[in-house]
Amino acid sequence: MYYWNCNIKLKKLKKQNDISPTPLKGGVYLWSSIGILVILIVLSSCTNAQQQNKQQEVTDQKIIVGAERTKEYFPFLVEKKIGVVANQTSLIGNTHLVDSIVSAGFNVVKAFGPEHGFRGKAADGEHVENAIDRKTGIQIVSLYGANRKPSAESLEGIDLMIFDIQDVGARFYTYISTMSYVMETCAENEIEFLVLDRPNPHGDYIDGPVLEKEFSSFVGLHTVPAVHGMTVGEYAQMVNGEGWLKEGIKCDLTVISCENYDHQTHYELPVPPSPNLPNNTAIQLYPSLCFFEGTIISIGRGTEFPFQVIGHPDYMIGSFIFSPEEIPGVAKNPKYKGQDCYGQSLKGYADNIFLKDRRIHLNWLTDMHEYFKDRDDFFTSYFVKLAGTENLQTQIIEGKSEKEIRESWQDDLNKFRQIRKKYLIYTDFE
Repeated sequence: MYYWNCNIKLKKLKKQNDISPTPLKGGVYLWSSIGILVILIVLSSCTNAQQQNKQQEVTDQKIIVGAERTKEYFPFLVEKKIGVVANQTSLIGNTHLVDSIVSAGFNVVKAFGPEHGFRGKAADGEHVENAIDRKTGIQIVSLYGANRKPSAESLEGIDLMIFDIQDVGARFYTYISTMSYVMETCAENEIEFLVLDRPNPHGDYIDGPVLEKEFSSFVGLHTVPAVHGMTVGEYAQMVNGEGWLKEGIKCDLTVISCENYDHQTHYELPVPPSPNLPNNTAIQLYPSLCFFEGTIISIGRGTEFPFQVIGHPDYMIGSFIFSPEEIPGVAKNPKYKGQDCYGQSLKGYADNIFLKDRRIHLNWLTDMHEYFKDRDDFFTSYFVKLAGTENLQTQIIEGKSEKEIRESWQDDLNKFRQIRKKYLIYTDFE
């Protein structure tokens, strides 16, 4: 269909611009320079449009996440004692993965809950206790309580561990740390590890400072950028392949990939991945605003729009006012509880900037620091953990421009790209 349209355009242009060749001796024809230019423009337009159409065809196809591809992984579950690492995002359609597996007759013996809990009811940073799932009666082991890494005893009797959690593609989002720790225990105890993959809403770019090993923590275990551009399945392959598990041990890993997804695909999450990322706007702003968690600035926890605003009680030039309050299961004792914070609403930027300029935006951070530059307490000790390096804080204090800061990341980002490409499952954006 498209080639036909291109041909019609070309025929019309020939008639309108008279680009027929001029005959010369010996049957040789000379095309006018104008005619050649017109042809090249038309052919280029056709090629670009074909590429856009091809991309649109991929975009228009429904993405099928790993959990929905039951024919691919149900055979792995036969006669196995199964453990599942899951939360509220672990859905097959509208049904929780565990409910689906149990209904299909498979033997789920234990579930493991990450930060925010197995059903996603706990607030950010809130200690989560072991429990019994009310719906299925299955024992739930918390991986955000006394232990971040499951013990060998907690995995006793399990033959196969399934990981199915929607990630948001930022290093400091703790689900990939949980996955790495579970992989490590599974490797140590010779338990198969099965990842049901899901798209990354920030899978179309790589950005931010690369973590330095000495700053490894639960909000950044590995030497990757703040935005790594990988799905959890790809990330698991990298952790395994690069020997990043304890003492370089390898996990018996299988990834069930998504269908109709690649790293150029824009993906909006169907379910909020955590209580303080309630919508796509918050998810898109998250990699840029999370750095504020290590400063005196509020990002709206305790409001209806977390990770969509920035403010402080003393930021008197702010055009937007919000007052954080405690919200059960969402914000426990939020920063500046009960105080008016003056700042900015950034809700419009997700559509106006982030779909066009895909990167971490530092200008809000540098501008806020400039306003409070006379305060010694602008940064907390948590900032270095989030950044994964001391350099970013130093650069901001020294008054480096966003351009200068970004340029300082490039060598490390290029080195990471070489590692990353070895483990990609889906067509890349580069």
